[in-house]
Amino acid sequence: MLKRSIAALIVALSFSTSSFADVSVIVNKSNTSEISVEDIKRIFLGKAQQFPNGEEAVPINLEMTVPSRVNFDQSVLGRSTSQVTSYWSKLVFTGKGTPPKEISSETDVIELVKNNQNIIAYIDSDKVTGDVRVIATN
Repeated sequence: MLKRSIAALIVALSFSTSSFADVSVIVNKSNTSEISVEDIKRIFLGKAQQFPNGEEAVPINLEMTVPSRVNFDQSVLGRSTSQVTSYWSKLVFTGKGTPPKEISSETDVIELVKNNQNIIAYIDSDKVTGDVRVIATN
């Protein structure tokens, strides 16, 4: 019984530490706009549709099952993932907004950002490559 409890604790701790990994907000390397955390928050909550330089901003979310999504929602948006989902549900219901497209893989996110200068997204900081520009890290 004690061995099972210890094993369960070890598994729980390994999951909790992975959910606290740093998240990097990324854009295309050619995007030179200076972007604040507040700008990022406004873009991902649908309150702004452009980067500060006037270019269109297309936010991309990771699916809710990806740990980086939970970390981003909490640390950047200041809300739980369920609160963000509820926020977007209200906007969709009233016809006032469309949530960011969701992608299942951080590798796919990098490819999208690499090939489109208007996309803004986030990934686990350990997965950042030279193909994208990091604009913020938490």
